[in-house]
Amino acid sequence: MTCSEQRGNPMSKVLYEKRGEIAYITLNRPDKRNAIDTETDNLLFQAWTDFRDDPDVRLAILTGAGDKAFCAGADLSSHVDGWLESGPGLGRSVLGRGFAGGITRGLHRTNKPVIAALNGWVIGGGIELALACDIRVAASDIQFGFYHMRRGMHFGDGGIVRLVNTCGVGIAMELELMGEPITAAQAKEYHLVNRIVPREDLMATVEDMAAKILRNPRVAVESAKETILEVIGRPLDDQLRLECLYSYSTMGDPEIVDRKDAFLGRRDVEGRG
Repeated sequence: MTCSEQRGNPMSKVLYEKRGEIAYITLNRPDKRNAIDTETDNLLFQAWTDFRDDPDVRLAILTGAGDKAFCAGADLSSHVDGWLESGPGLGRSVLGRGFAGGITRGLHRTNKPVIAALNGWVIGGGIELALACDIRVAASDIQFGFYHMRRGMHFGDGGIVRLVNTCGVGIAMELELMGEPITAAQAKEYHLVNRIVPREDLMATVEDMAAKILRNPRVAVESAKETILEVIGRPLDDQLRLECLYSYSTMGDPEIVDRKDAFLGRRDVEGRG
């Protein structure tokens, strides 16, 4: 059964719903803290692929069912044994598709924005999933658990890379090496989340941010996201070159022309008034 066929099925481990230009993707294993088993991983792959390829949706909001956890990472009962038995070739075998349906690696290059509504504990691979999103908004009472280190595992699906890029080397070292939980307030201080809000305001805040993104021309939004991701870690001259090429390549888009004409027309009317 495909993700599309399960969109209306409340028993599916991943819920996918389109409302206007927004795709709502919900991890739906609240009894397992929304941990990702093999079936969930495959359903997420279908969801992210549908989102990427659907011309009618421009933005995704990702959250978890229930109020205890956004995502507890990989379901260890379905993942670890297979990893332990794979031998030294395991890394090469998973290069093409990362965690959580490939959004951490493989399907990470979609230029459509993804906002994470962090409604509960974010643990292990759940942190990698949250970091793979472009904007993260957290309920003020949640925590992030870096407990994977206590089990002898460090991030392998973009968690270290994105921690360094988002929080800096020192914070990444502290969080990843110590294996301690942190509060939402600490996550905000470390730039791990963009905003923290009362739990009851979480989805309204995320939807308001989504609406403000969607009011902007699509070509500009997607080019800006692509540019930001492309310039990370490059020398300054390369960064400036890429920014110039990406920005000015959007200028012939018909929507930008229309917006410019509308703006100038309004200014002319105001000037005559």
